[in-house]
Amino acid sequence: MSREAALLVVMAVAVALLVLAAFGWWRRSRRDRAFVPPIGEIPAGATERDRFRALYVATTRADEPLERLAIRGMGFRAAAEVVITDRGVALRLAGERPLFLARTRLRDVGQSTVAIDRVVERDGLVRLSWRITDDTVVDTYLRPQDSSARVLADALGASLTPTGADA
Repeated sequence: MSREAALLVVMAVAVALLVLAAFGWWRRSRRDRAFVPPIGEIPAGATERDRFRALYVATTRADEPLERLAIRGMGFRAAAEVVITDRGVALRLAGERPLFLARTRLRDVGQSTVAIDRVVERDGLVRLSWRITDDTVVDTYLRPQDSSARVLADALGASLTPTGADA
């Protein structure tokens, strides 16, 4: 086989892989189009409790850390700011509209070592579980930048407790 023929074969395989990847993402986006993130700013009158810089890793179905959801505005990794208030948690992902997870949506917080294709040191990720629909719980994974995962998890956990309930 000549060099030119080998190059054409390699290019054809590369193009085929790109087409398959695009088709796969398109199908995943169609599958997950019913999931609409809670877009919005922090409600007026909410008291900010804490703020963290983080990397947004992914959002998956609850307890399925290797199955990324293609939710509009939450499909790709991004730098993020996590703002914890007395009424819930705001996620500001770079390049996306802000999200606000009201306390009524929040279910659980914990730490994780793996999500999608990201493996970190033991318990290096924060897993925030919340309801995206009435019957669907998802896990959002964050990697804190200026603090430990334990500090962010504890701060988020405090927002789940009754002591932070809205008046």
